[in-house]
Amino acid sequence: MIPKLMQSVALPTARIEASRRQFLLGALAAGTGIAVGYRLLAASPAAAAVTTTTGEAHSFPPYLTIDGDGKVTVLSSQFEMGQGSYNGIATLVAEELDADWSTIDVIGAAGNVKVYGNIAFGGALQGTGGSTSMASSWERYRKAGAAARAMLVAAAASEWGVGAAEITVENGVLSHPSGKSGGFGVFAAKAATMPVPADVALKQPSDWKLIGNAGLKRFDSARKANGTEQYTIDVKLPGMLTAVMIHPPFFGAKVKSFDASAAKALKGVVDVVETPRGIAVIGEHMWVAIKGRDAVTVEWDETAAEKRGTDELMSMYRDLAKKPPAAVARKDGDAEAAFASAAKVIEGSFEFPYLAHAAMEPLNAVARMNEDGTLEVWGGHQFPDVYQRLSAEIAGIAPEKVRLNVMKSGGSFGRRAVFDGDVIVESVYAAKAIGFRAPVKVQWTREDDMHAGRYRPAYVHSLKAGLDENGKLVAWDDHIVGQSIVAKTAFQGMIQNGVDPTSVEGAHNLPYAIPNQTVGLTTTEVGVPVLWWRSVGSTHTAFAAETFIDEVAEATGSDPVEFRLSMLEPDSRHAKVLKLAAEKAEWEKPLAEGRFRGVAIAESFGSVVAEIAEVSSDGNGGIKVERVVAAVDCGLAINPDQVRAQVEGGIGFGLGAILGEEITLTDGKVDQGNFDMYTPLRIDAMPKVEVHIVPSANPPSGIGEPGVPPIGPAVANAAYKALGKRIRVMPFAKSLNA
Repeated sequence: MIPKLMQSVALPTARIEASRRQFLLGALAAGTGIAVGYRLLAASPAAAAVTTTTGEAHSFPPYLTIDGDGKVTVLSSQFEMGQGSYNGIATLVAEELDADWSTIDVIGAAGNVKVYGNIAFGGALQGTGGSTSMASSWERYRKAGAAARAMLVAAAASEWGVGAAEITVENGVLSHPSGKSGGFGVFAAKAATMPVPADVALKQPSDWKLIGNAGLKRFDSARKANGTEQYTIDVKLPGMLTAVMIHPPFFGAKVKSFDASAAKALKGVVDVVETPRGIAVIGEHMWVAIKGRDAVTVEWDETAAEKRGTDELMSMYRDLAKKPPAAVARKDGDAEAAFASAAKVIEGSFEFPYLAHAAMEPLNAVARMNEDGTLEVWGGHQFPDVYQRLSAEIAGIAPEKVRLNVMKSGGSFGRRAVFDGDVIVESVYAAKAIGFRAPVKVQWTREDDMHAGRYRPAYVHSLKAGLDENGKLVAWDDHIVGQSIVAKTAFQGMIQNGVDPTSVEGAHNLPYAIPNQTVGLTTTEVGVPVLWWRSVGSTHTAFAAETFIDEVAEATGSDPVEFRLSMLEPDSRHAKVLKLAAEKAEWEKPLAEGRFRGVAIAESFGSVVAEIAEVSSDGNGGIKVERVVAAVDCGLAINPDQVRAQVEGGIGFGLGAILGEEITLTDGKVDQGNFDMYTPLRIDAMPKVEVHIVPSANPPSGIGEPGVPPIGPAVANAAYKALGKRIRVMPFAKSLNA
């Protein structure tokens, strides 16, 4: 709960959050041309009934099908990239359907924004992001399962000549006291013809068997473990060609001319074609396409190229941070007067580099024009409506003639949620360039992903805190400098009063009762392409705020946990989560010699996470993270085991970023190319992690991202105790070696 004294702001918290939830309303509707209400076009059985070994899959539109052997296929509006959205949605459907969990499968659906639009985004766009999958699915997928169950019961009642109320359903079987029974498959065909009930009663929590079941295992675990799960990189079509891209060496550069004669002379190179995003070298397989790429010579137009390096950019950011902000995201009380009368003022600056998403599966997509004039595109369709429209424009066909095959993705962390279609449009451009005579897969290498990717923006924070004579925190100022993720995109409408909410989230809504505080923002113009990265703005705002809070606590001689609690409403989610983490970590119990603790708390995507990190010195001026205790309030935990997995994964993801990851530029060119220079967390550096979930009856909130923000500051605060040095420049290696 946010104290009342914090609610007078220049850019209200509610407006910022509303703009995140509804970022398509206005911005996209104003002129992006994304149509709505397409008929359903998706990979099998999403489009219609599908023939199976036992007959047809019968549609219970628009969210599931049931085939003749009782297999239940859920049509997911959300994209699966490892975060478990398919599993969560399957749980919601299976719970209300009373299905046999072993018969459940899930595929991605696309092409009908009216039914698959993300409710958390306002419903005008189908998309996966912002940790909204469960919040968007919570009600409609339960209702879909309940409706299908009612239709199956109606079919059985009609077949048996009994009352529907006399029929029970359990584990995929319908039964009657007379002894009659039958599985879902027996009644699927008839049930699909029954009227869809206008309103259905949902189960009470006391009746749930799957929702909240900590022992429920993911339906897709086996095929992920045995390697049979299919991703875009696995797609193989008859006659398919493979293309690799030559992207500009500088961001903003364009092709001036190129010579592909040597490449075309290589056996297996089919063509070399120019696209608006660079040059595509198309071959019979990837190896020959790469050999062909090496043989192409290109002259680039660098007129609009970004050629500044990291040192120059960060120097500019530091200078801007010392000046008044260009916009104000929050203004409570009179911070200027409070600082002037403060007994003590503490100042600090923090620096954050560009970060790559570095998903395990590099970007890829496949495009094929069919004989019937439909264009099929296989890929990680995180924003399918956008990709459908863009593909149609390139191919010169109506959007409803584009079929998106929604593949699972080997990670994304925001990377596949792009405004311009990225590798999706590259595949369509490449296929079009050869007259659509063959399917074309565009496959990026790791180096392509690093050099021509999108990045978490670099930021500088300039922070100042004022204490009164009693040690109370009375003034707070945070000036944030960095690029906007949404500026000059279809999501420009998110920016209000000069504030991109993704730049200030986690800073503009601090939970602490500070009577006078200002959060300012200066947005920079830099040609490096940026994008949301797992937990977006909170990746830097939580670190800056929570490490600085520790500095303030030290200045007052206060315990870091008690100092935070003194500024939180006692019954707030933040206070409860912080207390739980402290209890489970035994915060008040002395640690063994050589061990040190740090704490941090952050709210993001509707969830609150507190983490306590335990570290040791590695003897070489660095630290080793030994243990992390996390407490999380994410509303009702649909799949508790999945919640724990996401928090564990978020801790590993965030830990790698703060310890050693960074994208640097030399004269505008990215220095890192692969995992030898860009270093996500190695397995031997992963700490022991304990996750404790706060019981809640509230609707589910985000969990894919909220585990990331607290880990950096928790470790930094522990590292200060271990090494006596404040870490203010990311990654840690820079601060510790300075």
